[in-house]
Amino acid sequence: MKANALKLLAVTALLTCAATGVSAILPVKSAPAPAVPAASLPVSGDYVEARTASVFAGACHYNGELVTVGKDALLAWNFASGSFNGIDLSNTKAVAAVTSTDSLGNPGTRKTELAIDPSASPAQVAAITALLQSKCHDSLGTIVATRTTPISFSHTDEGYLVKADNFGTLSVAPRPDAACCVQPHLVWFEPLSPLTARKVGFTQSAACSPKIADAWTRSDEDSAFYGAFTF
Repeated sequence: MKANALKLLAVTALLTCAATGVSAILPVKSAPAPAVPAASLPVSGDYVEARTASVFAGACHYNGELVTVGKDALLAWNFASGSFNGIDLSNTKAVAAVTSTDSLGNPGTRKTELAIDPSASPAQVAAITALLQSKCHDSLGTIVATRTTPISFSHTDEGYLVKADNFGTLSVAPRPDAACCVQPHLVWFEPLSPLTARKVGFTQSAACSPKIADAWTRSDEDSAFYGAFTF
C-alpha cells in the first residue's frame, strides 16, 4: 500500500507541474558567457626613421627645404615584445615608406606602403598593420599596400643599420655632441612614431624605392630620428 501511495503522489506531482507549466525535472540551460576581447600587452622596441629633409638645421636651411623637399620618409620598427589584439609581436620587424602631398611638417594627404619580414605569420602581419594604423594614423595616413620582404635591423653603439630587400635601406649614426638636446629650437619636426626621449640622428645614407612614390636617396645630413617606443 505504501509503495502504491508513493507512486500515486509522484504521478500527481508530474500532472500538477504539466498543468501549471512548471518544469520540475528538466535542467535550466544557462546563457552562454559573453565573448572576452583579445588581450593586448604593451608593444615596445627600437625605432629609426630618415626623411628627405633635415630635421635639425638652421632656420634658413629649414625654410629652403620646406618648399622643395621633405615629402617622404622611411621608418623602421623592431618589435621586441608585446601583443596586439591577442597576437604576440615579439621579434617581428616592419619598415614603412611614407609619402605626402606636402612637407611632412605640414598637413597633407599621406599614404604608406608597409613591408614586414616574412618570419611574421599572417596573423602577425595583420596585427602589425592594424597596430601601426591605430597608433600612427596621423603620421602614416592610409596604409595602401603591404608586402613581405626580408628585413634586417641592427642597433649598436655605432648606430642603426636597416635593410628591407628591394624596398629601402637606412644607416643612421648618433650625434656625438648631442647638439639636438641643447638647441631644441633647431629641431623642426617630431618623429613620425611616438618615442620615449627621441634623439636626432645623422643619416649616413638612406634610400627607398616604394611602389607608391618616386625612389629617393639622401646622405650626410641630420635627417633622422631614433629611440625606443612603447605602444
